[in-house]
Amino acid sequence: MSFYPTLQNTKINSEPFVFANNKTVSYPVAPLVSAKFYEVNNVQTLKVRVTLYIDSNVTTNPKLETPTEVGEDLELYFDYDYTEEIPVSCNVWYVEFDYTSATIANINNVVSFLKDIDPEVSRGTTTKVLN
Repeated sequence: MSFYPTLQNTKINSEPFVFANNKTVSYPVAPLVSAKFYEVNNVQTLKVRVTLYIDSNVTTNPKLETPTEVGEDLELYFDYDYTEEIPVSCNVWYVEFDYTSATIANINNVVSFLKDIDPEVSRGTTTKVLN
């Protein structure tokens, strides 16, 4: 498995984040994503920004698997080491990267998953790409 380079992969909270009622939250928590096309040196590029909520006991940065294009979707998998227990608190991770390919114009959606290396997977989040 290869991992994709990110522009930023940072824990953004100083204190662990606690959901008000963590019994109603599905774990792993689905990623929050924004995606927008822009041009870099006349090359169409997709800017993707993601917020991930990961058990605060996990201290290593999540890893982005190399994105794959499936029809009009760009699929993203963020790997981390998930424990089977519902976490008491989470760290909030901000991940940002640029994506480009010969077929980038075909992408209309970004579908993202938080994936345990075990491999438990969050429900997918589908985000419409903005032009």
